[in-house]
Amino acid sequence: MPTSENLKRVFVSLIGIPVILIASYLGGYYFFSFVVIIGLLSFYEFSLLVRHKGANVNLFLGGIIIFVFLLNQFLDLVGPVFIILLSSLALLTFELFRNKGSAIFNLGSTFLGIFYIGVFSASLISVREFYSNDIYTENLGVYFIISIFASIWVGDSAAYYGGINFGRHKLFPRVSPKKSWEGAIFGFIFSVGAMIFAKVLVLNSLSWMNVIVVGIIIGTIGQIGDLVESLIKRDSEVKDSSSLIPGHGGFFDRFDSLLFSAPAIWIYLNYFS
Repeated sequence: MPTSENLKRVFVSLIGIPVILIASYLGGYYFFSFVVIIGLLSFYEFSLLVRHKGANVNLFLGGIIIFVFLLNQFLDLVGPVFIILLSSLALLTFELFRNKGSAIFNLGSTFLGIFYIGVFSASLISVREFYSNDIYTENLGVYFIISIFASIWVGDSAAYYGGINFGRHKLFPRVSPKKSWEGAIFGFIFSVGAMIFAKVLVLNSLSWMNVIVVGIIIGTIGQIGDLVESLIKRDSEVKDSSSLIPGHGGFFDRFDSLLFSAPAIWIYLNYFS
């Protein structure tokens, strides 16, 4: 990678990481706004990707639905089934008045973008708030969500550098020719290790079981999320989802692992922890 690209990555990280940590710490509308930015910009980038395959996402209505879904999750106004049914009726009806290519491609891509990116983003809000009212440890919800971010970042970096230095066996060449089993193993080990370190440092009141399982989810499901996004990009024949983040590609590129990990963590916390 050129030196200039490395400098861009470092500069953006020095700005972006503190912003994410501050939003996570403050919570409330700050974290909600952060998730809205991730959801809407990732949805926009997704629409650009599928356009290469001849699909025309209903960007305006889809964006409104994602925002409403996130707002409803944040304020807990009505059941999500109501939002899903109402948005489905609106999208299907609205397509009658559009004259942009294949209705099947358009609807399929729009629904996929909404439920993949919108619903997965909403689960991130729930994960942030899961331990927010913990009576035993102040700010446990803050420490928990920051630990998740740190685990993803550490795992991604470990997978990247582990793959470069030790990668010999291709992980999924049809989807991402450069990723290796060695890199994936490095990413898994360091993701779990980061959560264990967080347990010792700030997550004292969480059980070892919960900490390790969340680390395993990030180290496996998170990397699957990265592969899924790579699959979409490869099918669209593009390298990055966009160039909105200098040196890092797009928002969809940067938060694919987070988007995929969040619903799995939410399911575990609510039904198995």
